[in-house]
This record gives sequence, structure tokens and C-alpha cells, in this order.
Amino acid sequence: MPAARLPKKDSPLPQVRESIQHKKYSEVRDREYLLESEVKAMMTAAKKGRWGHRDSLLILVAYRHGLRISELVNLRWQQVDFETATLHVKRLKGSNSGTHPIGGDELRALRELLRQQHKKNSDSPFVFLSERGGPMVPDAARKLICKAGKNAGLQFPVHPHMLRHGCGYYLAAKGTDTRTIQDYLGHKNIHHTVRYTALSPQRFEGLWED
Repeated sequence: MPAARLPKKDSPLPQVRESIQHKKYSEVRDREYLLESEVKAMMTAAKKGRWGHRDSLLILVAYRHGLRISELVNLRWQQVDFETATLHVKRLKGSNSGTHPIGGDELRALRELLRQQHKKNSDSPFVFLSERGGPMVPDAARKLICKAGKNAGLQFPVHPHMLRHGCGYYLAAKGTDTRTIQDYLGHKNIHHTVRYTALSPQRFEGLWED
């Protein structure tokens, strides 16, 4: 029987590696949402990659519509209505689906992505495709978003759900009422929504005089 190999001196011990992987998110970052400026920085960083247009648009769509990673990779072209500039958001995990408006910059980017797919003779029903032309898998989208955060120079590790939280925080900071945010994000229970209004600085405006 061959002797067991000892770990190399420059490689982390298994128990150390495992402890790093199982750290809570709260231990490596101070907040669980992204600011709009951070999302824009991630999009700019993503555009520099080989599939820059697709990658930056993926981040934008996830942020603008508060999509979970599974909802993002399962997004289909039939959910996009170019004539009315609306997106049918099909929620998963028991959440409520809905219809969202699509902003002008997002609509133009979606048209361009569709043109790119047609040039490659792709007739895939999915919006975001892999390099081989198949639907993107959650792990690939997850890695793409994490890499964009790192390349954008953010001082904390990014995970995809921070885009959904960022959407809720942005709406709350604008003064959007809690019920509207609940409907937009598809929450069945409003208790999942109040976390965003609790974080909003707007409710404290006017407490101090200049």
C-alpha cells in the first residue's frame, strides 16, 4: 500500500481550507446588498471580457429586476416584449411572478444580444447562452458575477443574490413604498421586504438640521 502523501508546504491544510469555505457572508462583508455605483463598476469590468456585452447585460438584468440566479439563467426571449418594453418575470421558489418595465438602455442591450445570437444562427429560446450555444448554467453565471466584482475592485467578495438585495435597497432608498417593493420582488410575505425599508436612509431625513 503506497504511503499517504503529506500536504505541500505552500498549500492550505484541508481543515483550514474548509473553515474558509464555510465562513458566513457576514464575516467577510459588512452588507449584503450592492450599491448602484458598484453594479455599474461591475458592468464596466464585465464588458472588457470576451463575452462583454452578454456578461454586462446579465448583471444589469439581474439587478434591475431583482432576479435570483435560477430565474436569471432560465430567462427566455418569449418573456421579453420589445413592442411594449416589458419583461414577464417568472419567479421561482414560490414567489409571485409579475411584469416589469424595461428601461431604454436595457432594451437596446437586449436587442443587440438578440442580433448577436441571430448572427451565430442560434435559435435558442434562452436569453443568456454559454459559449457553446446552450443555456447558461447557474454555476457559470455565479462565477461570472463573482469575477466581475473582483475585477471591478470591490473590497469584498460578491455573490449573485447581492444584486437582488441591491435592487430592493435601491427601490427603498428612492422612497418606494414597501408594498410596491414586495410586488416587484415577488415576495409572498411582506416580512421579507421590510429589511430594505429598514436599511433605507430616507426615513431618517430631516432628523437633523443643517
